[in-house]
Amino acid sequence: MSVKVKYSVIVPMYNEEEVIDHTYGRLKEVMDASGEPYELIFVNDGSRDRTVEKTALIASADPNVRLIDFSRNFGHQIAISAGMDYAQGDAIVVIDADLQDPPEIILQMIAKWKEGYEVVYGRRLKRKGETLFKKLTALAFYRLLRSMTNVEIPLDTGDFRLIDRKVCDVLRGLKEKNRFVRGLISWIGFRQTSVEYVREERFAGETKYPLKKMIGFALDAITSFSHKPLKIATYLGFFLSLGSFIYLIVILYQRLFTSTTIEGWTTTVGLSLLFNGIILLLLGVIGEYIGRIYDESKDRPLYIVRETLGYKEQEGAAEEGPKASDERKAANRDGR
Repeated sequence: MSVKVKYSVIVPMYNEEEVIDHTYGRLKEVMDASGEPYELIFVNDGSRDRTVEKTALIASADPNVRLIDFSRNFGHQIAISAGMDYAQGDAIVVIDADLQDPPEIILQMIAKWKEGYEVVYGRRLKRKGETLFKKLTALAFYRLLRSMTNVEIPLDTGDFRLIDRKVCDVLRGLKEKNRFVRGLISWIGFRQTSVEYVREERFAGETKYPLKKMIGFALDAITSFSHKPLKIATYLGFFLSLGSFIYLIVILYQRLFTSTTIEGWTTTVGLSLLFNGIILLLLGVIGEYIGRIYDESKDRPLYIVRETLGYKEQEGAAEEGPKASDERKAANRDGR
């Protein structure tokens, strides 16, 4: 007879062969210390190194370890979502594989969860081993996000957090394609609190969020939770139109009632280029929203799983994790 899982720890991975053994070791030590049944769910997001092979060896030796291997790279937020689909625990923890977020903090999160909180997120007091540029852009990102969105997203927090089973089930029902998980968790509410910690330097390897990905991540975050860019585009378009109309009146007045010579092509071409550039910028903002509508309308699955390991061996733990979790939700609704 299988033992009911208490905690599910989701670890999204992309090219983490240098750190995965250390990550597993520290997570195992922490979760063993909890004294309750747990599972470690490693989600391989299309790694091109030996991450899958190393994790498969770990899964074959430890019955508490699961591996979900994507058919290709679908993205960090999608990997987290897949882990939630397969998670069987009463409490679900999300932590990156790079060990910047100390696994030992999980025990503090569990303690808060047992006090009755349904979401416990890690709040970074300090970020070690990061460049000044990275720190400044991260600082600007969180504050810009707070000012632009309609959801109260805690400052200086990442995806490192613990959520209750009921929160996980609600998240699984949100099917948008361009996902910003920490924003979705803030949006759905429930009782939330934080655990403060110092973020460590990356144990090995390189960051998986270079500037280009961070910009894309910021766009997903803002467009998922705010219409303010569209409103700004509307206001800017209105004032530019008003300014252009006033400028036209001035030109007509000079032409009809004064002897001022209108010279001109430099000014005309300069203003034309300026306004055309602004128009293209506004069209780009609108295009970002239209592109996301297009993604939603296709209704493709969030991810495709090539293989799973660690589920067959567990009696009562379905190989198709999402199906098992759906059955649990149905049972809760029926009061069984």
